Amino acid sequence: MTASMQEFASVDQGFSLISNSKLLALYSAMVACRRLAEQSRGQTNGWRRPAAAESLLGHEAAVVGAAIDLLPHDTVAPALWPPAALRAVNPVAAAATGFIAAARQALAEKPSHKTSLFFSGGHRRAHASWMKALVLAAEHNLPILFVLLNGAPNLALPAPGEAIPLNRKGYDLPLISVDGNDVVAVYRVASEAIAHARRGNGPALIDCRLSIPADPLQNMQKYLIEKGLDPAEFSA
Repeated sequence: MTASMQEFASVDQGFSLISNSKLLALYSAMVACRRLAEQSRGQTNGWRRPAAAESLLGHEAAVVGAAIDLLPHDTVAPALWPPAALRAVNPVAAAATGFIAAARQALAEKPSHKTSLFFSGGHRRAHASWMKALVLAAEHNLPILFVLLNGAPNLALPAPGEAIPLNRKGYDLPLISVDGNDVVAVYRVASEAIAHARRGNGPALIDCRLSIPADPLQNMQKYLIEKGLDPAEFSA
């Protein structure tokens, strides 16, 4: 499978402007994720590592923009954030138990309009399984969207828009870099990539780059105000 970003058809054959209600829904979900992260700050999961929700801090735009429109038969696997965060973003999507298991299930159910969303935040153990799933998805043209949060170790990415070679057999998949602090940009790219996968065109990788010290919530607040919307109504 070879592909490039130019092969992606716009959602509904022509991506329309995002409605005000969707913009506010994106912001509301980001606020919920931020609260979960702040509440978990300083907590541990029993292994002296930060609580899972804390990994959401700074990644709210990437998580919400990619996952908010998943359907009931779609899955998220396995985020470094707790089930409460997934419910806050998208209460109908299911959480898978692991990357490899979800990829094998997608292979068993192929062809299918089901889509899986795999997040990687750079944890070494999880990243190894994530890379194995990525190769499996590319080899078998599976409908999986991989979302890289702020980079990950041992993954040498080519220039944006170029395909990623995964092994000597020539399997590759499109890479799309996007501002990880801009939920609108992530939402647009993820919507097109998910639609692309549902049509049987295979997986893609979204590289969500963070611009420090920009804050995704503040960025969205400014965007909403410029459009004449009041973010305060959805952050109480």
